[in-house]
Amino acid sequence: MVRYRRNHVPGGTYFFTVTLRDRRSDWLIRHIDLLRVAIARTQSRHPFRIDAMAVLPEHLHMVMTLPDGDADYSLRWRQIKGSFTCGLQQQGLATRGVWQSRFWEHTVRDEDDLKRHVDYIHGNPVKHGHVGKPTDWPYSTIHHFIASGRIAANWGTDT
Repeated sequence: MVRYRRNHVPGGTYFFTVTLRDRRSDWLIRHIDLLRVAIARTQSRHPFRIDAMAVLPEHLHMVMTLPDGDADYSLRWRQIKGSFTCGLQQQGLATRGVWQSRFWEHTVRDEDDLKRHVDYIHGNPVKHGHVGKPTDWPYSTIHHFIASGRIAANWGTDT
């Protein structure tokens, strides 16, 4: 069996794809409040910054930056996944095996790499056919990027 080696850079910025086991599920958006609580609870215990994020029905993408001296993003994902699953269990909706056991991670190398991954995240709901333009997707940081003036309101459209 091949062992996957993850790159751990203290204080690093990483792009993640995290997926539910059942790719037909819509639990991440149907129970978005549980996911938000899971993320906030994890951030309060183990700080990190969300640089960009989009939550789709059965997977999410996030760019996360860790504090200086800290490289343990796996701990954060265990906490987020566990807290979300616990919330589902408390509602009688799930037992175990809600998430795929692993996640995909990429260490962001520089500003261009960061921009490419942020653009990918914001365009992902369109790519998967959920909406016609990125701003129509409510579960995305694109709205924060527009409100702060970092991107134009018509980003990702032909107009």
